[in-house]
Amino acid sequence: MSLPPFWQRKTLAEMTREEWESLCDGCGRCCLHKLQDEDSGELHYTSIVCRYFDNASGRCRHYRERRDFVPECLVLDARLVAGLDWLPESCAYRLLREGQDLPDWHPLVSGDPESVHAAGISIRDQAISEEHVHPDDWAEHLLPGGDD
Repeated sequence: MSLPPFWQRKTLAEMTREEWESLCDGCGRCCLHKLQDEDSGELHYTSIVCRYFDNASGRCRHYRERRDFVPECLVLDARLVAGLDWLPESCAYRLLREGQDLPDWHPLVSGDPESVHAAGISIRDQAISEEHVHPDDWAEHLLPGGDD
């Protein structure tokens, strides 16, 4: 009898760095800029992405040293994920934090790194770099339905 996959038998805090990093499906949604309504506090995703997001690959061009380029970029860990309410509903870290399993399209389940893109979860080739949109115009690029 084989052991269940690591994400079903370990907590986020128990995972190795390699396991942790493999949970990222490469959707790129965490790289989208978000706007918060000043009155309601509601968070809205935009279609605007960090300037270092590579639209062709759906990944950060400077992932390992991203904090050198964008000091406010977060390096996620179990403690931080526990308190974040803006992670996309499809995010593996959020799903596992909430006691759910990974979906069939997740690369760890499907065995195919392209499955996240085929399922329409990723923002690859769909985002606009922040270099091309003035911050005053970000509200014109809100995505419908929160993080969908």
